[in-house]
Amino acid sequence: MTRGGKERPVLFLDVDGPLLPFGDGLQREVSGTAADAHLMRLDPLLGPRLAALPCELVWATTWEDAANADIAPRLGLSPLPVVRWPEPSAAQEREDRWFGLHWKTRTLTAWAGDRPFVWVDDEITDADRDWVSARHPAPAFLHHVASFRGLTGDDFAVLDRWLRTS
Repeated sequence: MTRGGKERPVLFLDVDGPLLPFGDGLQREVSGTAADAHLMRLDPLLGPRLAALPCELVWATTWEDAANADIAPRLGLSPLPVVRWPEPSAAQEREDRWFGLHWKTRTLTAWAGDRPFVWVDDEITDADRDWVSARHPAPAFLHHVASFRGLTGDDFAVLDRWLRTS
């Protein structure tokens, strides 16, 4: 949990897009049994690469507990902590729309507390980066992954470098 007396950074990991790339022409909406076919896009080699990163991995996905049941075993990962998504207030939803924030941004920032964190997702924007930069007390790195291809070796190099120097 610690490295050199400091808590390890958290890496919040989305599933759809980063781990399950959509490829060319695949619809983003996946539900029911279509999810099983979608799981065929999961690269089992991502698991060891994720496990080697110097951080605490946390699911930050609408898959919630299903990520531990359906994704983690296919990647060779132990069950990971799961972020629970609260129902936002109407005022918060209006403010988030105004700022152009992703609906995950506030929850992940709060979940991280005072710890450094990385958020890997295919829907991150500069509005999310600006909001986190202005409100989170520790270093944070919001890493956008192209949903059509998912995590690549270049992404892992960038993540590893940030995690080791933050």
